[in-house]
Amino acid sequence: MSYAIEITDLKKSYGNTEVLKGISFHVKQGEIFGILGINGAGKTTTLECIEGFLKYTSGTIKVKGKIGIQLQSASLPSYIKVKEAVQLFTKWKKADTDTSLLYALGINDLEKKLYTELSTGQKRRLHLALALIGSPDVLFLDEPTAGLDVEGRISLHNEIRKLKEKGTTIILASHDMSEVENLCNRIAILNDGVISFLGTTGELASKVGKRYMIKILSEDGEKEYSTGSIADSLLEILEEYKRKNITILDLKINRGTLEQHFIDIAKG
Repeated sequence: MSYAIEITDLKKSYGNTEVLKGISFHVKQGEIFGILGINGAGKTTTLECIEGFLKYTSGTIKVKGKIGIQLQSASLPSYIKVKEAVQLFTKWKKADTDTSLLYALGINDLEKKLYTELSTGQKRRLHLALALIGSPDVLFLDEPTAGLDVEGRISLHNEIRKLKEKGTTIILASHDMSEVENLCNRIAILNDGVISFLGTTGELASKVGKRYMIKILSEDGEKEYSTGSIADSLLEILEEYKRKNITILDLKINRGTLEQHFIDIAKG
């Protein structure tokens, strides 16, 4: 098996605070691999270590080939033109001038537009085009569709799938579980500096079928409970409300969603 990325016992500390506590995973060549986690879980730190932005404390990181990075907070000077930005990044990366990326991403007619004149979706496409200059073997995408409308999200998802079909390995960081489910082959969910789930989205979905959400509306407000056993949990919850003398106004039971299961795992 050929791996594009191999991470072994990766640790990162800030003083006495250990942020990454020895995480290990690998990414196969040509797959889309999702890295997920709530704020403070270690997701951003992991990405920055792999991308080379951050020096890690110990462990090994192996990345095969060239990388391209699209940061969530990416921005360009307001008055740079699209064509100028492409030329600038082409020069930085010592790559051949190639405007076909603009055509492929549907922004070729924006060459003369200023960055400040672009919509959020157009900026996202430009950022992706710049990350792809030089034909990277591994592409990092951090919240690539944040701020886009439905049409923009679908369009960008299609472009990401095309990159995968061409053999590009993609690391996707996202809070959007529907996006992860649609795009990723495998995912890693981080919780407090360790990997709490590693597997396919199908494996995560199979766990969802065993979880239920109990939503209770009472005079004290609304609360949700996640459980694998309705009978035991419901009895315990009802006894708690009775003990506290709180009147229940409404009660609903639903199968857990993929997003809810992610939250359960991510929060431990």
